[in-house]
Amino acid sequence: MEKQSKAPMIYGYAVCLVTVITFIICVAGLVNAVIDLGDPLHAERDFSKSPSLASFENYKMDLLTSSEKELSFVPDDETLRAMYESAKDDKLQGVKHRALRDIMVNGLLIVICIILFWTHWRWMRKLSRVNN
Repeated sequence: MEKQSKAPMIYGYAVCLVTVITFIICVAGLVNAVIDLGDPLHAERDFSKSPSLASFENYKMDLLTSSEKELSFVPDDETLRAMYESAKDDKLQGVKHRALRDIMVNGLLIVICIILFWTHWRWMRKLSRVNN
C-alpha cells in the first residue's frame, strides 16, 4: 500500500487559512469604506495641514489664524466662501472616490476568498475521504 504525499493537504489548508485571513482584512476595509462614504467630510482628516471643513466659520478661523503669520492680504467673505465650497467639494469627491474604490476592491477580494475557500475546502474533504 502506497502512502500519499502530505503536500496537497498542506497546500489546501494553507490556501484556506490565507483566504480566511484575507477575508477578515477585507471585511475591515469594507466597513471603513462604508463609514467614510456615510460621512465623507469627516473622513481621513489631516489635522496638521488643512483647515477644518466642518463649517464655513471654522474654515475662516483656521485660514485667518494661519494667514496672519504668512500673508498680509485677507480675502473678503465672498472669496473665502468660494474657497471653502471648493475645498469642501474637492474633499467630498476625493473621499467618495476612495471609499467607492475600496468597496469595489474589498468586495471583489471577498468574493474571490469565498470561492477559493469553498473550492479548496471541498477538495480537502475529498482528499481526506480518499486517504481514509
